[in-house]
Amino acid sequence: MVHYLILVRAKPASQDKFVAAAKKIKGVADAYPVFGRFDVAVLVEGKTQEELRRATREVKAIGGIKSTETMPEAD
Repeated sequence: MVHYLILVRAKPASQDKFVAAAKKIKGVADAYPVFGRFDVAVLVEGKTQEELRRATREVKAIGGIKSTETMPEAD
């Protein structure tokens, strides 16, 4: 299993809706609000790179995003 962490800067007052929408996406293992430079952390997991890319595209298509930073896990 391979993992990505997507850090999201969300528009004001949209992080709760973003978290709820992200958790419905196949491949999203968890999503939760965080403090600091980003507003939400989304953990994506998949068996193939294509599964990870699909889930990442779906996460980034959710409304209310100002910016994202995606970090693949290091082996």
